[in-house]
Amino acid sequence: MRTSTNYFSSSTSWSFHFVALFFVTLLVLVSCRSLLAPNFSTPHVCRRGQPTSSLDTEKRRVSMLHNEGEAPSQTAFASDNHGSREFINESNEKRDTEFMHRGTDKENLKIQKHSKLRRIEEKLAKARYSIREASKIRNLTSTLQDPDYVPHGPIYRNANAFHRSYLEMEKVFKAFVYEEGEPPLFHNGLNKDIYATEGIFINEMEKGRYYRTYDPDEAFVYYLPFSVVMLVEYVYDRGSNYNRDPLGLVVKDYIQIISHKHPFWNRSLGHDHFILSCHDWGPIVSSYVDFLYNNAIRVLCNANTSEGFKPAKDVSFPEIKLMTGELTGLVGGYPPSQRTILAFFAGHLHGYIRYLLLHTWKNKDQDVQVYEEIPEGISYYAKLRSSRFCLCPSGYEVASPRIVEAIFAECVPVLISENYVPPFDDVLNWKSFSVQVAVKEIPNIKKILTGISDRQYSRMQRRVKQVQRHFVPNEPPQRYDMFHMTVHSIWLKRLKIHIQDQ
Repeated sequence: MRTSTNYFSSSTSWSFHFVALFFVTLLVLVSCRSLLAPNFSTPHVCRRGQPTSSLDTEKRRVSMLHNEGEAPSQTAFASDNHGSREFINESNEKRDTEFMHRGTDKENLKIQKHSKLRRIEEKLAKARYSIREASKIRNLTSTLQDPDYVPHGPIYRNANAFHRSYLEMEKVFKAFVYEEGEPPLFHNGLNKDIYATEGIFINEMEKGRYYRTYDPDEAFVYYLPFSVVMLVEYVYDRGSNYNRDPLGLVVKDYIQIISHKHPFWNRSLGHDHFILSCHDWGPIVSSYVDFLYNNAIRVLCNANTSEGFKPAKDVSFPEIKLMTGELTGLVGGYPPSQRTILAFFAGHLHGYIRYLLLHTWKNKDQDVQVYEEIPEGISYYAKLRSSRFCLCPSGYEVASPRIVEAIFAECVPVLISENYVPPFDDVLNWKSFSVQVAVKEIPNIKKILTGISDRQYSRMQRRVKQVQRHFVPNEPPQRYDMFHMTVHSIWLKRLKIHIQDQ
């Protein structure tokens, strides 16, 4: 009580202390308001996985005000030192700045990712403009310079536009390959036999020599690296009466994993993702995920529009049969003067189109030589190289390796199919170097082919030789070859898409 009596014994002393108490209280209030203000001005600080209790929030606030592992300074709050007002104001400004900086790290990261996506879309917009301007030039030869090859001639829909597009792709295009999944189902493919092109592409993307980026925020597209061929080999039960559910469930589970682990699938609903399959079941396997089937870019050998292939977003992929996997000695044939057979085909009875062809022409005409089994002692490839036209009917599915076999043999391919989109159709003018025969015209094949003059045939055969470079697989890949043309087709589909991060 004595202390209280002395404290109030003088009005002057009381007034002095009252004023001092008022300013101290005001100073504390200003300090508290300054410290707490960022919590209201930056609501993004509270995010999933961060502490939300009042104690945790206070601990987190203090930890953000100071370097981690460093004890809070004794002068971080109120001080009795002379000139404390200036010190506290300066300290609070420093703390506020540091608090806001640290508190917005995740927001800054999100902004940076959004900025990267925006830069990608800006690059795509510039490429679209350049290609559009190039397409206005209708010359048969590209006006652009290139040390390796200048596209020219009627084999292209627009040589200048294609060349500009290809150069733009080489300059900016990047693809991210998801690393989830283990071989042999993922990141692995067969490099030989009828599905060789699927394995060649998968293995080349794994090597990362061209177009691959390991930063997903820099990617224009995202590759789902599963092999349908390997799924059939290791997952499919051959005694299950064609039950493809186990294959589809593997793909469904895989997309669920990458969509939970990465933001990119959900960001675009799959529009900037792609798969690649040369197996006949590629379209069926993709149908187990709606967004994969309807949105994603599907690179398919089985490019059948009656079975869901969408030329606006999907890519037709060449099917090549490489019995040993060797990539040398694939091309070459006799000159037109030494091609004594008008038309040639040899193949098993697969599907109704081949049935009609064999029923109509098998062992019927020496000019149109059609075999179900090639006679013993006769070379299949010698027949290809000796024929003016090579018949390429669809089998059970629309795609056939005979199209590329004909091109390699410098034999003009005759496409006999329904609802088939041939490879690289968005760039190549197939009518300039091939003959397309409707199924109902199979009985008239000889009449159609003999109606092509020698001069016209010579032009078509020269164009077949010119277009070879776009179908040949190389190790390592060479500009404008099968691998690069496939990537270019994917690039063209990506150019049609505009992704916005919400």
